[in-house]
Amino acid sequence: MRRSRVVAVLAAGGFAVAGCSAPGPAEVTFYADGHTVNVAPIGNCDIKSGVCAANPGATGKLKVRPGRSVQISVPKEIAETPWKVTVQYVNGKGQPQPLKEDIITSRDRYAYTATPPAKDDQIVVVEIAQASVISRTGDPNDAEAVTTALWSLQVQPA
Repeated sequence: MRRSRVVAVLAAGGFAVAGCSAPGPAEVTFYADGHTVNVAPIGNCDIKSGVCAANPGATGKLKVRPGRSVQISVPKEIAETPWKVTVQYVNGKGQPQPLKEDIITSRDRYAYTATPPAKDDQIVVVEIAQASVISRTGDPNDAEAVTTALWSLQVQPA
């Protein structure tokens, strides 16, 4: 699945991509199969200024064997905001499976483990979306979550 499709899925799943809030130099750490990679956001925006920055070259890459989990560690700047994990898998035949999405709103969770449903399933993409809650009218009942930054891990089968 291409990154643009995943971003569209993130928007449909409750986090609209909009003028966003810059997370600064926050990096997400992905760990799998004995290897670690720190990943900068592939895109982030500042809600107040409306300035957005894209960095598609920041996509992380890890080799992971089928059936293996990917552990995710986020810094305080992300953990203290709502964030979403989207995981794409393929089954043992290489067929794409439904996306798995989890929205984290506890504001104190710093880690997540993405585990394939079956031992021959392969994780292929893991993305983290950070959100900010905004209201265009100032009314809290009119508030919505918008994606403020996105981190992406592309998994290469090992």
